[in-house]
Amino acid sequence: MSLCCFVAPNHPASLLGEDPGSVPLRSAKTGTVVDDTVNAFGFAVETLPSEDRPAFFVGKSFFNENWIIAPGSPAARDGLGPLFNARSCSGCHLHDGRSAPPSQGAVLTTLLLRLSIPNPRSNQAIIPEPNYGGQLQTFAIPGIRPEATALVSYHEVPGSYADGDTFTLRHPTYRVTELGYGPLAPETQLSPRVAPIMAGVGLLEAVSEADILSRVDANDRDRDGIRGRANWVWDIRTKTNRLGRLGWKAEQPDVYQQTATAFLEDIGITSSLHPRESWSAKQSKDQPLPAGLDGRPEISDKILSDVVFYARHLAVPAQRDVDHPSVQRGQRLFTDLGCAKCHTPTLNTSPSASSPALRALVIQPYTDLLLHDMGEGLSDHRPSFHANGADWRTPPLWGLGLIQKINGHSTLLHDGRARSVEEAILWHGGEGESAREKFRTLPRSSRHDLVAFLKSL
Repeated sequence: MSLCCFVAPNHPASLLGEDPGSVPLRSAKTGTVVDDTVNAFGFAVETLPSEDRPAFFVGKSFFNENWIIAPGSPAARDGLGPLFNARSCSGCHLHDGRSAPPSQGAVLTTLLLRLSIPNPRSNQAIIPEPNYGGQLQTFAIPGIRPEATALVSYHEVPGSYADGDTFTLRHPTYRVTELGYGPLAPETQLSPRVAPIMAGVGLLEAVSEADILSRVDANDRDRDGIRGRANWVWDIRTKTNRLGRLGWKAEQPDVYQQTATAFLEDIGITSSLHPRESWSAKQSKDQPLPAGLDGRPEISDKILSDVVFYARHLAVPAQRDVDHPSVQRGQRLFTDLGCAKCHTPTLNTSPSASSPALRALVIQPYTDLLLHDMGEGLSDHRPSFHANGADWRTPPLWGLGLIQKINGHSTLLHDGRARSVEEAILWHGGEGESAREKFRTLPRSSRHDLVAFLKSL
């Protein structure tokens, strides 16, 4: 199927596994694509004008193709490293989707580790690890030592549903070996992160700030146990604090900063926003940067803007099987169990959003874009601005049911520890504990209905 055009709403229902005559639910109106193939996360929103589509496809090219070592040909794609986690954006976001953690005992490749040490003056400001900076990079160009090798191991935690059915949850432990630039500081905090789905990030960026803040309930005024909080983060371009809405802890204010930061930290590509390599003083002393790799942006403002434009205008796939009785029962359970209190079904994009193609839309991402305390079991003990270790932004659920088809796995949560939708729910603690226990005490048939609904998204 070609990616050069929007798939019309009359896409054959049989391709979506629906009953004949069923109409897929367009989760973001004109920001929706009716498709359930391996390419479903990679289409442009329907309203993107034809004159803007070349920029979309240029951005797509730079998103998907590998960067090379400088100096190289073509020069527009050189500058990889000297330290990096991936050679391209799609190295983690395969088909614009979600990465998976490695298997037991395997080296981390599509999962990265953020690093920091506690800040004695503030529980909000992050201090990068002195020797290795804010992120561990496990690959390097020839002639440069990689920072380390990182591995994950799991142990199984048994549990049972109220009806006697059993389950196990896997608890990850991370180990860093072969450190290339001295030991990690003893108090180093590690935070594992998998790459999330790209589809819909521009729509989330376009959500009205007023809509998000209207749902804040830091003091739990309604006494429902849910305390959604905003994360206020530093905007590098405007040098102001802005509402965070992207990233696992809502630590980024917009797609531009998120993209430029990923280029620097994940691929080692500098930009006008991040003009210096993520190279610590310790590393510079031990092994000076190769000539020509610092002091100039390695990605031009034009190319960076094209990649941002691409990411910003990715459509979301339509919900499928909306008329199936099990899906409809599961949707009612989703509300009855309290899931919708954080995974808010409906948000509104701003009529003044920066992209005209994304303005004034009613969207159904199933997130409130706020921080919630998810309990000690999911805590990474690492703050990020106003987010504490146990705080996580509610992840959007649109596209959830297509991860297996598009990315070949079903792992969920920020570190991919959950191997299924059921396990992801069962890891919920803190503000999510009540909904988790209601799910755990459901009969098997009702649990299957809830999962059917979630997989329809």
